Amino acid sequence: MAEQNPNLLSSNFNQPQAGLPNATASLVLGILSIVGSFCYGIVGLVLGIIGLILANKDRKLYQDMPDLYSPSSLGQSNAGRVCSIIGVIISGLIVLFFLFVVILFGSLSYSSLNNWK
Repeated sequence: MAEQNPNLLSSNFNQPQAGLPNATASLVLGILSIVGSFCYGIVGLVLGIIGLILANKDRKLYQDMPDLYSPSSLGQSNAGRVCSIIGVIISGLIVLFFLFVVILFGSLSYSSLNNWK
């Protein structure tokens, strides 16, 4: 039976787990994407996409080395991911609504100009 060094075994338990590097940023961007989605949708769309990218990087980093990072930072990153998804969906719907309104009023104004001729 091979002997194991007790210092190597205990060093992992004494060392505190670090937080994921982009967990807070993805959460903040996710929340701001929901708020920013009501600014014509563009701001929320950009912030939501950036938040999704950062959260997905953190998720991949945690899956590669789960012992190095704390589970609470993974939860924070997942919350940022969910908020970013919600922000992107709301922003996308608002952008589509504004495009529909612009196309509708553009076609109505074009047809009203043709009626005057």
